[in-house]
Amino acid sequence: MSTYAVAEAARILQVKAHVIRYWEREIPLIQPKRDSFGKRHYSEADIQIFLRLKYLLYEKHFTVEGARDELFRELSGEGPAQDLRARINALRSDLIRLCKIVQKDTPHEGNAKPAEAGE
Repeated sequence: MSTYAVAEAARILQVKAHVIRYWEREIPLIQPKRDSFGKRHYSEADIQIFLRLKYLLYEKHFTVEGARDELFRELSGEGPAQDLRARINALRSDLIRLCKIVQKDTPHEGNAKPAEAGE
């Protein structure tokens, strides 16, 4: 299973790293592993929780407390909705992996070659 540093998670979520660290403090579901240097490494499950949290905060306009409560409700749910949620989470994991592959293969602004005259 892949893990993501704060910078990678920030790129995937399209938020700043300090936002991720704030969410981590406010949402006890998210507990990244730390390496020997103390750097955070988020699992795919953490990224999925962050994605759902971002949706609840930015699209549904929940407060942080309300979003936290909603996440707890969703994650403790059972029945047919839970099966659908599991399938959606699997798709999200696949999309995150694809995003990471595309980002590795896409030249960044500083690495792109300038166009030659006449091309």
